[in-house]
Amino acid sequence: MNLNPNEKIDIGYILRDLHKYRPRRKGWTWRKKLSSPYRINDYEYYQISEPLRNSIPLPAAKYFDNIDPQPDVIITAEIASGRFEDDIRRMRMAAWHGADHIMVIRTLGQSHIDGLIEGTPEGVGGIPVTRKQIRATRKALDMIEDEVGRPINFHSYVSGVAGPEMAVLFAEEGVNGAHQDPQYNILYRGINPIRSFVDAAVAKKIMSAVNILQIDGAHNANASARVAWKVMPELLVQHAINCAFSLKAGMKPELIALSTVPPIVAPTPEFRMNLVYAVTLRELFKGFRFRAQMNTRYIESDLFDATRIHVLNTLISRLTSADLQSTITPDEGRNVPWHINSIRGVETAKHTLIALDGIKELVKINEEKIRKHVRELKMRAILFMEEILEVGGYFEALERGFFVDNGYYPERVGDGIVRKKNGEIAAGTVVPRDKDYLAPVCHHFGYNNIPENIEKPCKLIDGCTLCNPNKIQYIDELDPEDNVEKRYEKTLKMIESGEVKPEVEWFGDGWIQLDMTFPLSEELAEAAALEIARKLNLEEAQVIHKTILHPAEGTYIEMKAKIPFSLKINELKIPEKPEVLSEEEIIKVVEENPITVVAGTVGNDEHSVGLREILDIKHGGIEKYGIKYIYLGTSVPLEKMIDAAIETNADAILASMIITHNNVHIENMKKLHQLAIEKGVREKLILVAGGTQITNDLAKANGMDAGFGRGTKGIHVASFLVKKKLEIIKSRQAH
Repeated sequence: MNLNPNEKIDIGYILRDLHKYRPRRKGWTWRKKLSSPYRINDYEYYQISEPLRNSIPLPAAKYFDNIDPQPDVIITAEIASGRFEDDIRRMRMAAWHGADHIMVIRTLGQSHIDGLIEGTPEGVGGIPVTRKQIRATRKALDMIEDEVGRPINFHSYVSGVAGPEMAVLFAEEGVNGAHQDPQYNILYRGINPIRSFVDAAVAKKIMSAVNILQIDGAHNANASARVAWKVMPELLVQHAINCAFSLKAGMKPELIALSTVPPIVAPTPEFRMNLVYAVTLRELFKGFRFRAQMNTRYIESDLFDATRIHVLNTLISRLTSADLQSTITPDEGRNVPWHINSIRGVETAKHTLIALDGIKELVKINEEKIRKHVRELKMRAILFMEEILEVGGYFEALERGFFVDNGYYPERVGDGIVRKKNGEIAAGTVVPRDKDYLAPVCHHFGYNNIPENIEKPCKLIDGCTLCNPNKIQYIDELDPEDNVEKRYEKTLKMIESGEVKPEVEWFGDGWIQLDMTFPLSEELAEAAALEIARKLNLEEAQVIHKTILHPAEGTYIEMKAKIPFSLKINELKIPEKPEVLSEEEIIKVVEENPITVVAGTVGNDEHSVGLREILDIKHGGIEKYGIKYIYLGTSVPLEKMIDAAIETNADAILASMIITHNNVHIENMKKLHQLAIEKGVREKLILVAGGTQITNDLAKANGMDAGFGRGTKGIHVASFLVKKKLEIIKSRQAH
């Protein structure tokens, strides 16, 4: 089924016949890089990949013929709504904006689950990863990647006690990338160290068999440490342990990715410290892949702060290297995974990567200045690893609390995470295999008593699930009430009734976001915002972010709330859009029929910026199209506007009216119209009003030929003037 860009994705179609679906490809896919330099229109690029078939370019692209160069680096969209039918919609949005690595995070997910779960039990710590969810998502991504014209990698987590089972599930169902790091399980999920490493060996063997890209979890140390930069030596050691273990388990170096996270943010000297760490990491781990992610340790609910951190971290990616650029938004601080923040994260990465295209050709890292710091960090990591060996190995180091200690190694403060090698979750569950142990499956890790005449173990059972997918047992749902079909029934009812609500997370969830500024302290501003929500009859109002502008003078508030109603789509009145001519059409008409306008801000108004942007060529104003203007300035009397138009034989008057106290703008429009009649020039002059409170209907109702409000560009006004001028010419010719 081909997707229509102008139609919603059909979730019902995706859910149908899932038991028959098979992934059409397995394994990780990198972007296809274009030769360097590569020219798009007037611009040369050095680090870009093949373009998309369908996409939404960056906002400024409209000024550059809507070009949409794609960076060479894969971009991640992290999605976590907990309902895969809504995740699928967000994946489609993200793909159009340039994401080709879709990472699905569950609230707790499989990391806390001791076995493989079938069906979709929504109430168990967020939705754990299930076969149905993966299969539906991969089926949808097949369609989405056809729509955008680029392979999309689907990603999840091989963690928890059920890690090996998850790896098999992912291999069967076409998951392309996964986190797998036994140290993550030990340190952050409390799983027995021996069990975790045995499970990891099995999981890595399975992942390698189908070319699943592995991303490690070392970055969690600086996300959980009290002072993140102090664990830099440990981060290097954790990366080394997982890389070495992965190679021993049979993984290819090009399918092993380090999750690199700059450990510090401003107000520290962020960039200098992070750059040293990034250079050290890339020198120590040449030959592996690098997944760059911004630091989440210091993200709060401020979207703009998260964006600043994201941009600076991506600059490090360009100055060093990255194969994947992850995106993070402050959704955790806001408690709602907003659709829009996911897209903002993708666009931030894309914008920064394209903006910094070829930066290493122009800017070099000062080796003389940085080398001693890189050397010191390497030495600290090497000494850390040597001490692990001296005390008897990794398991002994765990028992002594070596990891996530907030001292800058070799300093220790004694607050590291302690895990017992004979304790924790699933302790004592690793047992030796019997001599006659036989597993009739492919890609098995460890001892397997296969008969000598059997080349492929699964021939003993007529194929394992990786070789014969028809053997996969597909379970639809376990709970007759708590499942995707029941949720989708409600969605369909809303669609079929022609109703709509705003949404941020799930279809029609009714959430809206409001922002406001009060001349109050933080506490009073929060109370005022909540009272406004109450008076507006909004539900479940919560303040999700506060910015103190000054302790006494002002506080900026962002709030989320739900609306208690829905709208009927067929009752919505679509605002009329002004017909805009092409630049070539406007220029041609103006060349043949010159147009002159008189412009100014009328009355007692001193505002001029908006009008100058409509006029001046620098801002794409009407001057760009050959229209001549006489600018009279600000606070221009209405009589002077008319007189100047008569004296210069102008075709039109552009009157800016921003200040609107006591409806002064309405009175001024009426007077301008009346004065033109009294002077005998109304039929000749085109009268145009503009301003933040002006609408076309309001202007025409008060004697103007047109009105332009917020968002007006020079081309809108130029188009109207050209069409009106032609209309006047035709009228004269007819008479």
